[in-house]
Amino acid sequence: MKYVDVILPLAIRNSYTYSIPDDEPVPAEGTRVVVPLMSKSVRGIVLREHKEPVDRVFAEKIRPVTEISETAPVVSKEQLALWQWMSGYYMCTLGEVMSAALPSGVDKRLLCPPKRTRSKTTNYEGPIEQAHELSPAQQKSIDEIESFWHKGKNIVLLHGVTSSGKTDIYIHLIQEQLDTEKNVLYLVPEIALTTQLTSRLQRVFGDRLTVYHSRFTDTEREKLYLASARKEPHVVIGARSAVFLPLPDLGLIIVDEEHDPSYKQAEPNPRYHARAAAIVLAKKHEAKVLLGTATPSVESYYFAQKGVYGLVSLTERFGGVELPDISLVDLKRQYERKEMFGHFSDPLVDRIRQCLADHKQVILFQNRRGYAPQLQCMNCGAPPRCVQCDVPMTMHLKVREMRCHYCGYKSTIPTVCPHCGGELKTIGFGTERIEDEIQTLFPEARVLRMDLDTTRNKTAYQDIINAFANQECDILVGTQMVTKGLHFDDVRLVAVLNADPLFNQPDFRAYERAFQMLEQVAGRAGRKGTKGEVMIQTFDLGNVVLQMVQKHDYKALYRQQEAERKMFHYPPFYRIIRLYLRDHNAERVQAAATQMQTHLTRIFGARVSAVIVPSVERVQSYYLRELTLRIEQGANITEAKRRLKEAIDYILSTSSHKSVKIIADVDPM
Repeated sequence: MKYVDVILPLAIRNSYTYSIPDDEPVPAEGTRVVVPLMSKSVRGIVLREHKEPVDRVFAEKIRPVTEISETAPVVSKEQLALWQWMSGYYMCTLGEVMSAALPSGVDKRLLCPPKRTRSKTTNYEGPIEQAHELSPAQQKSIDEIESFWHKGKNIVLLHGVTSSGKTDIYIHLIQEQLDTEKNVLYLVPEIALTTQLTSRLQRVFGDRLTVYHSRFTDTEREKLYLASARKEPHVVIGARSAVFLPLPDLGLIIVDEEHDPSYKQAEPNPRYHARAAAIVLAKKHEAKVLLGTATPSVESYYFAQKGVYGLVSLTERFGGVELPDISLVDLKRQYERKEMFGHFSDPLVDRIRQCLADHKQVILFQNRRGYAPQLQCMNCGAPPRCVQCDVPMTMHLKVREMRCHYCGYKSTIPTVCPHCGGELKTIGFGTERIEDEIQTLFPEARVLRMDLDTTRNKTAYQDIINAFANQECDILVGTQMVTKGLHFDDVRLVAVLNADPLFNQPDFRAYERAFQMLEQVAGRAGRKGTKGEVMIQTFDLGNVVLQMVQKHDYKALYRQQEAERKMFHYPPFYRIIRLYLRDHNAERVQAAATQMQTHLTRIFGARVSAVIVPSVERVQSYYLRELTLRIEQGANITEAKRRLKEAIDYILSTSSHKSVKIIADVDPM
């Protein structure tokens, strides 16, 4: 009898061992098999042939594999190695990684073969174009990138200002890989980015381009997953889950907008960062990595400054177009002078009017969706709150609903305070309100809104982006979605309605993210032809980061952040592991968190924070507590995680804490 260890799509720490009859061949690593688990049949992935000797008593308990689904693996050896790294690094189980990595059509928990329906994805029926001719600055960047690669520095950071033509550089490097029979993985942080990029890349690469992201149906994703393993050279573009595709002969991974926090999986496990996973995957394939952005993450720029990564700078926009002028509007003064039209200052209204008269387009950025973040009682001051979360509900006027943006709970908009019957007034504003106000100010303007509420269906992103790109719309109102590397020829003006909330976040990355978001949204202006203009409304003209944004001075931001993080023990000088504890009982989760903090302090000393009560204490009826562990660079992080796992097991073994859930988030964003 022969044996194999099988990964099951369950949150269990170890693989299960199953037997293979002597007259059957041992399935290769990465092959799908059907195995019994209690009274059910479950589809798993062969991890390895079981090499350890099996004693007679243990052998009698081992159940046989029910079915070997196919002869060829569906998970490559490089992918299996990535799974194992991810399980160890992010402190989760292989089963959890498997569930995230495989589309549900490939990973069926119960024995139920996927339906073989025709995918809605279509081949490309248009003409193939040559890649654009490069400018001298772009060609110089390619030469520098390849020079680093030839010297063995396989990870390069391309720091190129907005509209500098980074995509053309990517296209030329992709073509070089395809010409040498190598495959390419092109990662983008958001599905929205694939819309414009797909059209552009298809015109060059035709059917050699595959698009992969979570908006496809299960059947489509299964088909694309299996097709990605084909031998002929091709390029795959997708969001973070594309890092799990079994691409053979991988030569290059491009991580576009590498700074974007969307690359980090928030929940559930594995809480991985696609940039880190891409670097590990490339190493398994002996492939190259190109990180591209106009606003690098502090961590990536630090490693480039230290020589761990190569660094290539592209400081001019393509075609000689200048970076936009950025002006600050003093909201305090505008309100004092009564020169506000809703949430629009008088100077901003004038500039929008001029743009519309000149048949130029405008983007309005407000990083909150809905009509108003909350209602507030004029009598008792209490806002209507979610019944499951300790947060005020957001008003969505168009659908006449109050919504919780944490758990999705909905209710009708109250006419009076539910607590005392007092009068309610709106506090703050979101994209829906901005859309209403701009249509009141400029009734002749064609206005579109792009946020989570308007992009829920599969084609909504593409419909909105295409309409704006085709000048079927004059003004685009949006959240951070409009900052994500989109290209529009005729946008003259970008306006930020209120920059201040971007800085007022309880997060050590708040200033970095604010700079990145403002610089990125500013980069949508004046990308072709005339110079663009950016207006940022703020109550804080003296904000140091706003001064940096005005000058497009990323290096000043980096120097400020580097000094601050070194002083206060944050990345890149320390690694962070954050523990989230949750329970339906507030006293129980507090007791568990206190005991955990005491126990960890005995092990790690001052590296452990005090118990933190988050600003939103209850989400989806769970009470929350947090602990932060900081491990200095150079320390044995593997040993630290081992001891942390032991501490978690110890706390959960206490009878009074058995209902408490403890989640470890490595490198939280």
